[in-house]
Order: sequence, then C-alpha cells, then structure tokens
Amino acid sequence: MRKKINIISDLEGREIVVINDIRFKGKRNIDWEEVEQYLKEYIGECYEVVETSDQVFIDSDFLGELKGFEDTRRLFGTNAKAKANATQGIPMLLKCTTNRRWQENFNGKHKVDARFVWYRFTARFALPVYYSNSSEIERFNVLE
Repeated sequence: MRKKINIISDLEGREIVVINDIRFKGKRNIDWEEVEQYLKEYIGECYEVVETSDQVFIDSDFLGELKGFEDTRRLFGTNAKAKANATQGIPMLLKCTTNRRWQENFNGKHKVDARFVWYRFTARFALPVYYSNSSEIERFNVLE
C-alpha cells in the first residue's frame, strides 16, 4: 500500500504532517496487534530530526512501547484511532519534530535503555474526518 503523506505549513510556518488515509478503523477499539504488525516495517530504520540533527533509531523495543504503553491501553475511540493512524507517518513525524526538551527518567522499567534522561519532542499531524457513511472528507483534525 502506497502511503499518502504530505507535509504542509500552517500560517505561522509550523510544519504539519498530513496523513491522508485512515488505515486503522474502529469506533471503539483499535486492533493493536494489527498496528504492531504494521510497525515492524520501521524496525532497523534510522531517521533524522531536521531541527536538531538527532538520529532516531527504531528497534524492536519500539513495538512494545507503543502498543503496550499504559496510556495506549487506556485509549479508546478518537484518541486511539489518532495514535494508531499516526504510525503511518512516523518517518515524516520524526523529521518534522520540534521543541526538544529534557525529562528525567522516573520509570524503573527503563533503567537500562534510558538510565538518565529522555528527550521529548513535539510533532503535529492531521488526520481526515469523513462525512457519515461517505468516503468524502469533511475536514482534517490537527493534533499535537
């Protein structure tokens, strides 16, 4: 499946990754196993954050982090759908991230791989919203 992803800028010049297709559908629940299978495409890839020149390597731990993370398990409806569909734009989202900030590691499960620090970034993306019972796009929701 060819991914339909574009990068546009808002009126303030901030980049938005536009994901034109909804791959993971569901009104209440997302099949996170299906998302995990899709994410395997990214394992072994390295992407550069343009703003900071940071290199982000995607390893197999990424799958479990995204799918098994406490916040993901609590997500339903629109938020789960947004998180799952944002995975389609991971390379472009990483490229366009901004606002790098440092955060101390407080979670014991990451004592080895993030022993001292986490870096957090901000990424903006847009997903289509369709008219009811139609394949016609009503608008895009921009999320950060």
